[in-house]
Amino acid sequence: MTMNDTLSALHAAGPVEWQTDPGLTAYPLAVSAMEQRVAEIRDGAGDELVWLVEHPALYTSGTSARVEDLLEPDRFPVYDTGRGGQYTYHGPGQRVAYAMLDLRKRGQDLRAYVRGLEAWVIDALAEFGIAGERREGRVGIWVAHDDGREDKIAAIGVRVRGWVTYHGISINVVPDLSHFSGIVPCGIGDEGLGVTSLHHLGVPASMTDVDTVLKTSFRKIFG
Repeated sequence: MTMNDTLSALHAAGPVEWQTDPGLTAYPLAVSAMEQRVAEIRDGAGDELVWLVEHPALYTSGTSARVEDLLEPDRFPVYDTGRGGQYTYHGPGQRVAYAMLDLRKRGQDLRAYVRGLEAWVIDALAEFGIAGERREGRVGIWVAHDDGREDKIAAIGVRVRGWVTYHGISINVVPDLSHFSGIVPCGIGDEGLGVTSLHHLGVPASMTDVDTVLKTSFRKIFG
């Protein structure tokens, strides 16, 4: 099966609701709301949802997080979460897209779903002239530079309950990149690896610009 075949299996008919929250959304509130919506989708009482938020500065730890990778434990609040991955930063200027999708209608293939999330981010970045790339053994989407360095521009973390997904992706639009120094972010621990953003790469996109592109790219991958 080709990559196109794998991704086409993710398409599903039916309404997908989009919600964009203004301001900064508290992380515990977001998790509680996601879990409620996931239960509704599982029970057939709610539509699939893509929820766009920004959070106040915080760190989250995934199921593979190592305590030694939390370099500054007192810098920002730290939240344990059941998503995959290690430590991740969220904060102002970063677009977080929480995807609550019913994989019972989308092939019931978690690996294909993660590839779909990657393809979604890569397609969105391409609209801004940025070549986002996957890296084997490293989570997220990366940007390669001519000097051999590679910077992470987007994170991916997934949790699934009864074949309904939650958590999702985050794209660095114009966050304070120094905030990442309090952790070893998911996939970054080697020489020559760092973190970047749209603005750091010279793309002065607004959050609204990013949201518009995310919606268009989502439809290509998920229908």
